[in-house]
Formats: sequence, structure tokens, C-alpha cells
Amino acid sequence: MFADQLFLGHDLLAWLILAFGGALLVGNIAAIVRPPVDDGDAPMSKGMRRRAVVFAAIGAVAAIWALATLTTH
Repeated sequence: MFADQLFLGHDLLAWLILAFGGALLVGNIAAIVRPPVDDGDAPMSKGMRRRAVVFAAIGAVAAIWALATLTTH
């Protein structure tokens, strides 16, 4: 009776990718906009900013892919 139902539906992977991609995107954009400030250190180096931009782009691609997958079904 319940064997044909999947836990959280058939699109679980797409929902998880949307959640992780969105978190990666929002978290890294927040780190770029308001970087953590320690005791008088430089706010954010070029390498840290570049890494945050790359991770935000990866998160955006993942979130867009997940949204496209969920809306086409």
C-alpha cells in the first residue's frame, strides 16, 4: 500500500540541490557584502573574495538547474 510512495516525493534530489545551491549562493554573497571583521585585520583578501565569487557562481548554477528540473516536471 505504501511501497509505491517515496519519502518526500520523487523529486527529493532536485529539492536537496536547490537547498544546497541556494545556501551556497546566499552565504557567499553575504560574505562578500559583509565580510567578517577580526581585530583590525584586512576585511577580505583578493583570494578570499575570488573564492567566494566562484562558490556563489557554483551555487547559482546548482539552484537554477534544480529550479529548471522542478518546473519542467
